[in-house]
Amino acid sequence: MYSVQTLNNISDLGLKRLPIGQYTVDDEVNAPDAILVRSANMHEMALPSSVKAIGRAGAGVNNIPVTAMTERGVVVFNAPGANANAVKELVLAGMLLASRNICQAWDYARNLDGDDAAIHKQVEAGKKNYVGFELPGRTLGVVGLGAIGVQVTNAALKLGMNVVGYDPSITVRSAWRLSAEATQAHSIEELLSQVDYVSFHVPLVEATTHMINAERIKLMKDGAIVLNFARDGIVDDAAVCDAIEAGKLYAYVCDYASNTLKRHERVITLPHIGASTGEAEDNCAVMVADQIRDYLGNGNIVNSVNFPEAVMPRTNGGARIAIVNSNVPNMVGQISTAMADANLNIIDLLNKSRGEIAYTLADVEGEIPVDVVDKIKAIDGVVCVRTL
Repeated sequence: MYSVQTLNNISDLGLKRLPIGQYTVDDEVNAPDAILVRSANMHEMALPSSVKAIGRAGAGVNNIPVTAMTERGVVVFNAPGANANAVKELVLAGMLLASRNICQAWDYARNLDGDDAAIHKQVEAGKKNYVGFELPGRTLGVVGLGAIGVQVTNAALKLGMNVVGYDPSITVRSAWRLSAEATQAHSIEELLSQVDYVSFHVPLVEATTHMINAERIKLMKDGAIVLNFARDGIVDDAAVCDAIEAGKLYAYVCDYASNTLKRHERVITLPHIGASTGEAEDNCAVMVADQIRDYLGNGNIVNSVNFPEAVMPRTNGGARIAIVNSNVPNMVGQISTAMADANLNIIDLLNKSRGEIAYTLADVEGEIPVDVVDKIKAIDGVVCVRTL
């Protein structure tokens, strides 16, 4: 029986992936094996030593102390791509809102006074102030070609737009899904110089902080539109507002409100609703629950932000051991020796590493004695050991 603690409301569709009888799932668990979280800030939480995994029902993990968890041997999972369609739709909506001046026009119309005849007259007189432009033939720059960036790219192409993408670390999986009609930029500067719109789909790290700033805005076309549905901080809000007021940029659409942005005439701010659809919440919860279940039961790792991917089919009749250790020479040799000294025959073995951490799965014939587990735990550099 495994215990899973929920720190936020997690979709029932996801929780149903953790069967009653095998899992206890509650928001109050004394010694949870795993934690499911959405937006709760975990940086100041004192997590019990029982925690083996954390599942973030979403993509970003800024609310989780990932480095500290890695040092403890705790795997942190997320749900990349599960909310991609929801964010993609909002990016498309953002382009339309800005291009057609919809928010400004709506605000104008809803504040008209007088009888219907007077309102109709004001409408005809005022509509010339909200003339917009259409998407086909214009160029969208997409920075970050992960699950969301690829969907945004492919959808924009279907709308008749040209798309330039930039991602120096695009995965093979994303490349296969990306339309061949998209063109590649070799730098953020090259991309910005070509586009009428730019949309960001990257995590917030040191290298992506203020990717759009005053200097880079100078490279952009006059009248370009900036969209940020990724993370607050990727865009220098003050620089964008200054550029709009100077007539350099046309508009800014983002998912993050602030005092700098909230009343600016040509800025559309939304309250972080990019993934706020029932479908996205269900998809995220299902994905991360499945990952937690596979890790607790089989030791397999998929979609971890701090551990390598490690998937090994179970061997019939064998016992499995999962080992987290520092990524240093001769760890596998020492682990194998400890099992060989106990006359344990290794049926299958998988060893993967990511940065300073390594992860080993081994299936052996028969049961794994407690003294062998203790011997492996005692190896210098081993962080934690589980038998499955």
